[in-house]
Amino acid sequence: MSVQIREADLHDVAVATFLTSHLAELRTISPPESTHALDLDGLGDPAVTVWVAYDEDQVVASAALKDLGDGHGELKSMRTAADRQRQGLGRLMLARVLDEARRRGFTRVSLETGSEDFFAPARQLYARAGFTECGPFGSYRHDPLSTFMTLAW
Repeated sequence: MSVQIREADLHDVAVATFLTSHLAELRTISPPESTHALDLDGLGDPAVTVWVAYDEDQVVASAALKDLGDGHGELKSMRTAADRQRQGLGRLMLARVLDEARRRGFTRVSLETGSEDFFAPARQLYARAGFTECGPFGSYRHDPLSTFMTLAW
């Protein structure tokens, strides 16, 4: 696998299409009030850094890190292209985000993902990386369709 991870240019059509389709897919799975993925404007917030993985010139995965302040980061926009799942791209992107969080001096990274069966592989990935379930953080509130997880070091 000759994948390269780079900071995303949200104005790049391929990147914007990949990220927009992620949000569209999530909206088919969860109701709007339980869909917490950021749109392109949200991903463009200065507190958010987005990375994409390219295989040649094709975007195959994404991940983002949002600075919540006080050494706390949030993992956002984790996605692997459907035809590239189960090839280690999720682990690769997660490692990139966690490395950057440590480099920035964060002491904890948390995330929100769905509790539906569709999200089971994501929850397994995060648990294997050391994330444990926690309560809502930041501006999140309890939602039976959400699973909150955190990893501190």
